[in-house]
Amino acid sequence: MMNMTDFITQLPKAELHLHLEGSLEPALMMQLANRNGITLPYADIAAIKAAYQFSNLQDFLDIYYQGANVLQTEQDFFDLTWAYLLRCKAQGVVHTEPFFDPQTHTDRGISFKVLIKGISAALKQAETELGISSYLILSFLRHLSEEAAFETLEMAMPYRDQFIAVGLDSSEMGHPPEKFQRVFAKARAKGFKTVAHAGEEGPPAYVWSALDQLNVDRIDHGVRAYEDAELMQRLIDEQIPLTVCPLSNTRLKVFADMSDHTILKMLDQGVMVTVNSDDPAYFGGYVAENYMALYESLAMSPAQARQLAINSIKASFLPDERKLSIIQQIRNV
Repeated sequence: MMNMTDFITQLPKAELHLHLEGSLEPALMMQLANRNGITLPYADIAAIKAAYQFSNLQDFLDIYYQGANVLQTEQDFFDLTWAYLLRCKAQGVVHTEPFFDPQTHTDRGISFKVLIKGISAALKQAETELGISSYLILSFLRHLSEEAAFETLEMAMPYRDQFIAVGLDSSEMGHPPEKFQRVFAKARAKGFKTVAHAGEEGPPAYVWSALDQLNVDRIDHGVRAYEDAELMQRLIDEQIPLTVCPLSNTRLKVFADMSDHTILKMLDQGVMVTVNSDDPAYFGGYVAENYMALYESLAMSPAQARQLAINSIKASFLPDERKLSIIQQIRNV
């Protein structure tokens, strides 16, 4: 019998909730700062790691946006994305649908072309060299205006073949999904899939409005749906995927401790929950570490791990034929 670490690694799985900017490891941040002549407010890698301690979403976002400043060139965005994809390869991720935040970069003078070309080149290379498929998701920053989101969508149109969906991230409180109802309608009319962060620090009502006002294909986070029995039943009945990020949820105090997390209860009730890493450089682990945290703190069984992997494939935007092929591989592990 293989140990749980090996079992989790060997399970083919998809990652559906990953911010590329949130995979910026301290060593790479320092390397890119040196390459681009940027002075960081940290003496060394250890000081950056120490700064990666925070108690809430806003504290995290403050350092997250500061870290993004080292990303300047097409090569920087390639290197960021490639480093993440190498982690995917090591952990059995066969498909990924990462987010990128154009406004984080265009608002500081980096052209959309620079970042999309760097990211796309790495994703393309991973398909041929690592056997990892991917679809990119353009995320709007919800603390900015609806008008800014419209401008970003227009800016992205010359590169529309490079991404499959639009999403919504950043500070949830005070920025309900319906703030972006019109821009999401426009994106859907242009043929894009839609996803949105909801029900992380925001209430279950935000999950309802993401579904009803934005008509999203899946909910990012969504763990607070557990507080609303009617919403839980809807998620089960309609098999609406939730892209849950256990380590992130505990680091940002959505749950006080991993032993309090509800993901396996939701799984056993029939909700299509999936396991993802969110911002792994900041939250202490990539996908495999998130699965392992559920094993160590919630006694996740091999059957539950296998179902979570199957859910990740079902919830992806992959063609049905490829989904069936990977699910069969999961069942054979």
